[in-house]
Amino acid sequence: MQQPDHSCFLQIQTLYSTFSDKEKKVADYILNHSSKMIHETINQVANELGLAEATIFRFCKRIGYKGFRALKISLASIGIKPIEADDTLNEQEETSVANRILKANIRALDSTMQALDSQMLNQAIDAISHARRVEFYGNGASGLVAVDAHYQFLKTGIATAAYQDFHFQTSSLSQLKKTDVVILISQSGGDPHILHLLKLAKAQGVTTIGITALAQSPLSKGVDMALFTVTTETPYHSAILSSRIAQLSIIDILYEHVSLLLLKN
Repeated sequence: MQQPDHSCFLQIQTLYSTFSDKEKKVADYILNHSSKMIHETINQVANELGLAEATIFRFCKRIGYKGFRALKISLASIGIKPIEADDTLNEQEETSVANRILKANIRALDSTMQALDSQMLNQAIDAISHARRVEFYGNGASGLVAVDAHYQFLKTGIATAAYQDFHFQTSSLSQLKKTDVVILISQSGGDPHILHLLKLAKAQGVTTIGITALAQSPLSKGVDMALFTVTTETPYHSAILSSRIAQLSIIDILYEHVSLLLLKN
Protein backbone atom coordinates (compact mmCIF):
# COMPACT_ATOMS: atom_id res chain seq x y z
CA MET A 1 0.00 0.00 0.00
CA GLN A 2 1.34 3.47 -0.86
CA GLN A 3 1.33 6.15 1.78
CA PRO A 4 -0.18 9.55 1.12
CA ASP A 5 2.46 11.96 -0.22
CA HIS A 6 2.09 14.23 2.80
CA SER A 7 2.70 11.52 5.39
CA CYS A 8 6.35 12.11 6.35
CA PHE A 9 5.80 14.09 9.56
CA LEU A 10 2.76 12.01 10.49
CA GLN A 11 4.73 8.81 9.98
CA ILE A 12 7.50 10.03 12.26
CA GLN A 13 5.01 11.11 14.93
CA THR A 14 3.29 7.73 14.83
CA LEU A 15 6.46 5.63 15.03
CA TYR A 16 8.41 7.92 17.37
CA SER A 17 7.97 5.85 20.54
CA THR A 18 9.40 2.78 18.74
CA PHE A 19 12.59 4.52 17.54
CA SER A 20 16.03 3.82 18.99
CA ASP A 21 17.98 6.74 20.50
CA LYS A 22 19.84 7.27 17.21
CA GLU A 23 16.61 7.14 15.21
CA LYS A 24 15.01 9.69 17.55
CA LYS A 25 17.99 11.95 16.93
CA VAL A 26 17.32 11.82 13.17
CA ALA A 27 13.57 12.19 13.70
CA ASP A 28 14.01 15.29 15.86
CA TYR A 29 16.29 16.83 13.25
CA ILE A 30 13.71 16.27 10.50
CA LEU A 31 10.87 17.63 12.60
CA ASN A 32 12.78 20.74 13.70
CA HIS A 33 15.01 21.49 10.69
CA SER A 34 13.18 20.13 7.64
CA SER A 35 13.55 23.35 5.61
CA LYS A 36 17.33 23.25 6.19
CA MET A 37 17.62 19.54 5.55
CA ILE A 38 16.28 19.68 2.00
CA HIS A 39 19.41 21.62 1.00
CA GLU A 40 21.87 19.28 2.73
CA THR A 41 23.60 16.08 1.66
CA ILE A 42 23.34 12.88 3.68
CA ASN A 43 27.00 13.38 4.63
CA GLN A 44 26.29 16.87 6.03
CA VAL A 45 23.34 15.63 8.10
CA ALA A 46 25.35 12.68 9.39
CA ASN A 47 28.24 14.94 10.44
CA GLU A 48 25.90 17.41 12.11
CA LEU A 49 24.23 14.66 14.14
CA GLY A 50 27.41 12.69 14.80
CA LEU A 51 25.94 9.60 13.16
CA ALA A 52 26.95 7.29 10.35
CA GLU A 53 25.47 7.87 6.89
CA ALA A 54 24.15 4.31 7.02
CA THR A 55 22.08 5.23 10.10
CA ILE A 56 20.45 8.11 8.21
CA PHE A 57 19.79 5.87 5.21
CA ARG A 58 18.26 3.11 7.34
CA PHE A 59 16.01 5.67 9.04
CA CYS A 60 14.71 6.82 5.65
CA LYS A 61 13.89 3.20 4.80
CA ARG A 62 12.28 2.70 8.21
CA ILE A 63 9.71 5.45 7.57
CA GLY A 64 8.88 4.24 4.09
CA TYR A 65 11.28 5.98 1.68
CA LYS A 66 13.73 4.43 -0.79
CA GLY A 67 16.54 6.61 0.49
CA PHE A 68 17.71 10.04 1.62
CA ARG A 69 16.94 11.72 -1.71
CA ALA A 70 13.37 10.40 -1.73
CA LEU A 71 12.86 11.75 1.78
CA LYS A 72 14.18 15.19 0.77
CA ILE A 73 11.84 15.30 -2.24
CA SER A 74 8.92 14.52 0.06
CA LEU A 75 9.97 17.21 2.54
CA ALA A 76 10.29 19.75 -0.26
CA SER A 77 6.87 18.98 -1.71
CA ILE A 78 4.61 18.68 1.35
CA GLY A 79 2.77 21.70 2.64
CA ILE A 80 2.01 20.67 6.21
CA LYS A 81 4.02 21.47 9.31
CA PRO A 82 5.04 18.95 11.95
CA ILE A 83 2.33 18.30 14.51
CA GLU A 84 3.59 19.71 17.73
CA ALA A 85 2.86 17.95 20.99
CA ASP A 86 2.23 20.85 23.35
CA ASP A 87 1.46 18.80 26.44
CA THR A 88 4.64 19.88 28.27
CA LEU A 89 3.40 21.55 31.41
CA ASN A 90 4.42 25.13 32.01
CA GLU A 91 4.79 25.85 35.71
CA GLN A 92 3.19 29.26 35.13
CA GLU A 93 0.06 27.68 33.63
CA GLU A 94 -2.76 25.77 35.20
CA THR A 95 -3.58 23.20 32.53
CA SER A 96 -6.29 20.79 33.58
CA VAL A 97 -6.34 17.09 32.78
CA ALA A 98 -9.50 17.70 30.76
CA ASN A 99 -7.76 20.29 28.57
CA ARG A 100 -4.76 18.05 27.94
CA ILE A 101 -6.93 15.11 26.94
CA LEU A 102 -9.16 17.20 24.70
CA LYS A 103 -6.17 18.81 22.99
CA ALA A 104 -4.58 15.41 22.36
CA ASN A 105 -7.82 14.08 20.91
CA ILE A 106 -8.24 17.15 18.70
CA ARG A 107 -4.69 16.70 17.41
CA ALA A 108 -5.40 13.04 16.68
CA LEU A 109 -8.52 13.92 14.67
CA ASP A 110 -6.78 16.73 12.80
CA SER A 111 -3.80 14.53 11.95
CA THR A 112 -6.05 11.65 10.91
CA MET A 113 -7.95 14.03 8.63
CA GLN A 114 -4.68 15.04 6.94
CA ALA A 115 -3.69 11.38 6.48
CA LEU A 116 -7.07 10.32 5.05
CA ASP A 117 -6.66 9.07 1.48
CA SER A 118 -9.90 9.96 -0.37
CA GLN A 119 -9.31 7.36 -3.09
CA MET A 120 -8.80 4.59 -0.56
CA LEU A 121 -11.82 5.80 1.42
CA ASN A 122 -14.04 5.72 -1.66
CA GLN A 123 -12.89 2.20 -2.49
CA ALA A 124 -13.72 1.06 1.04
CA ILE A 125 -17.17 2.70 0.89
CA ASP A 126 -17.90 1.02 -2.44
CA ALA A 127 -16.77 -2.39 -1.17
CA ILE A 128 -18.88 -2.17 1.99
CA SER A 129 -22.00 -0.92 0.19
CA HIS A 130 -21.86 -3.88 -2.24
CA ALA A 131 -20.99 -6.52 0.36
CA ARG A 132 -23.27 -9.42 1.23
CA ARG A 133 -21.93 -9.32 4.77
CA VAL A 134 -19.48 -7.12 6.71
CA GLU A 135 -17.63 -8.30 9.81
CA PHE A 136 -15.45 -6.26 12.18
CA TYR A 137 -12.52 -7.80 14.07
CA GLY A 138 -10.42 -6.17 16.76
CA ASN A 139 -8.74 -7.01 20.06
CA GLY A 140 -8.53 -5.02 23.28
CA ALA A 141 -9.44 -1.36 22.78
CA SER A 142 -9.79 -1.96 19.04
CA GLY A 143 -12.30 -4.69 19.83
CA LEU A 144 -14.55 -2.10 21.46
CA VAL A 145 -14.37 -0.05 18.26
CA ALA A 146 -15.37 -3.17 16.29
CA VAL A 147 -18.46 -3.62 18.48
CA ASP A 148 -19.44 0.03 18.01
CA ALA A 149 -18.99 -0.37 14.24
CA HIS A 150 -21.28 -3.40 14.25
CA TYR A 151 -23.94 -1.41 16.11
CA GLN A 152 -23.65 1.45 13.61
CA PHE A 153 -23.86 -0.70 10.51
CA LEU A 154 -26.84 -2.66 11.78
CA LYS A 155 -28.83 0.46 10.87
CA THR A 156 -27.81 0.19 7.20
CA GLY A 157 -29.54 -3.13 6.68
CA ILE A 158 -26.25 -4.83 5.74
CA ALA A 159 -25.72 -8.16 7.50
CA THR A 160 -22.96 -7.46 10.03
CA ALA A 161 -21.16 -8.87 13.06
CA ALA A 162 -18.26 -8.01 15.38
CA TYR A 163 -16.01 -10.40 17.26
CA GLN A 164 -13.29 -9.78 19.83
CA ASP A 165 -12.46 -13.40 20.64
CA PHE A 166 -9.95 -15.05 18.31
CA HIS A 167 -11.80 -18.38 18.18
CA PHE A 168 -15.08 -16.67 17.29
CA GLN A 169 -13.24 -14.56 14.71
CA THR A 170 -11.69 -17.56 12.96
CA SER A 171 -14.91 -19.59 13.08
CA SER A 172 -16.99 -16.79 11.60
CA LEU A 173 -14.37 -15.91 9.01
CA SER A 174 -14.31 -19.50 7.75
CA GLN A 175 -17.94 -19.05 6.64
CA LEU A 176 -17.39 -15.88 4.64
CA LYS A 177 -17.36 -15.69 0.85
CA LYS A 178 -15.76 -13.55 -1.85
CA THR A 179 -18.78 -11.22 -1.73
CA ASP A 180 -18.07 -10.36 1.91
CA VAL A 181 -15.89 -7.73 3.58
CA VAL A 182 -13.76 -8.02 6.72
CA ILE A 183 -12.65 -4.85 8.52
CA LEU A 184 -9.58 -5.47 10.67
CA ILE A 185 -8.88 -2.88 13.38
CA SER A 186 -5.42 -2.71 14.95
CA GLN A 187 -3.60 0.46 15.96
CA SER A 188 -0.16 -1.17 15.79
CA GLY A 189 -0.90 -3.13 12.64
CA GLY A 190 1.20 -5.95 14.04
CA ASP A 191 -1.22 -7.92 16.22
CA PRO A 192 -0.44 -11.60 15.42
CA HIS A 193 -4.08 -12.67 15.73
CA ILE A 194 -5.27 -9.93 13.40
CA LEU A 195 -2.51 -10.79 10.91
CA HIS A 196 -3.55 -14.46 11.01
CA LEU A 197 -7.13 -13.41 10.27
CA LEU A 198 -5.86 -11.31 7.37
CA LYS A 199 -4.04 -14.34 5.96
CA LEU A 200 -7.19 -16.47 6.23
CA ALA A 201 -9.36 -13.78 4.64
CA LYS A 202 -7.02 -13.36 1.68
CA ALA A 203 -6.86 -17.13 1.16
CA GLN A 204 -10.67 -17.15 0.90
CA GLY A 205 -10.79 -14.15 -1.42
CA VAL A 206 -12.63 -12.00 1.13
CA THR A 207 -12.16 -8.24 0.66
CA THR A 208 -10.09 -6.78 3.50
CA ILE A 209 -10.07 -3.26 4.94
CA GLY A 210 -7.63 -2.22 7.66
CA ILE A 211 -8.00 0.61 10.15
CA THR A 212 -4.54 1.16 11.58
CA ALA A 213 -1.82 3.67 12.39
CA LEU A 214 -0.04 5.52 9.60
CA ALA A 215 2.97 3.23 9.41
CA GLN A 216 4.56 0.57 7.25
CA SER A 217 2.98 -2.26 9.26
CA PRO A 218 2.19 -5.80 8.07
CA LEU A 219 -1.53 -4.97 8.28
CA SER A 220 -1.32 -1.79 6.21
CA LYS A 221 0.74 -3.59 3.57
CA GLY A 222 -1.47 -6.67 3.44
CA VAL A 223 -5.05 -5.39 3.28
CA ASP A 224 -6.83 -4.42 0.07
CA MET A 225 -7.60 -0.97 1.50
CA ALA A 226 -5.93 0.78 4.44
CA LEU A 227 -7.48 3.69 6.33
CA PHE A 228 -4.99 5.39 8.61
CA THR A 229 -5.28 7.01 12.03
CA VAL A 230 -2.58 9.25 13.49
CA THR A 231 -1.95 9.68 17.20
CA THR A 232 0.92 10.99 19.31
CA GLU A 233 1.71 9.65 22.76
CA THR A 234 2.83 12.23 25.31
CA PRO A 235 3.89 11.97 28.95
CA TYR A 236 0.40 13.04 29.99
CA HIS A 237 -1.76 11.21 27.48
CA SER A 238 -1.72 7.63 26.22
CA ALA A 239 -1.93 7.18 22.45
CA ILE A 240 -4.44 4.40 23.13
CA LEU A 241 -7.02 6.98 24.22
CA SER A 242 -6.77 9.22 21.18
CA SER A 243 -6.35 6.28 18.79
CA ARG A 244 -9.76 5.00 19.85
CA ILE A 245 -11.28 8.40 19.10
CA ALA A 246 -9.63 8.41 15.67
CA GLN A 247 -10.73 4.84 14.91
CA LEU A 248 -14.33 5.61 15.89
CA SER A 249 -14.25 8.65 13.62
CA ILE A 250 -13.16 6.50 10.67
CA ILE A 251 -16.07 4.17 11.42
CA ASP A 252 -18.48 7.13 11.54
CA ILE A 253 -17.20 8.37 8.17
CA LEU A 254 -17.68 4.94 6.59
CA TYR A 255 -21.14 4.54 8.11
CA GLU A 256 -22.40 7.94 6.96
CA HIS A 257 -21.11 7.50 3.41
CA VAL A 258 -22.44 3.95 3.07
CA SER A 259 -25.84 4.99 4.48
CA LEU A 260 -26.14 7.86 2.00
CA LEU A 261 -25.08 5.64 -0.88
CA LEU A 262 -27.62 2.95 0.00
CA LEU A 263 -30.40 5.55 0.30
CA LYS A 264 -29.73 6.73 -3.26
CA ASN A 265 -29.93 3.21 -4.67
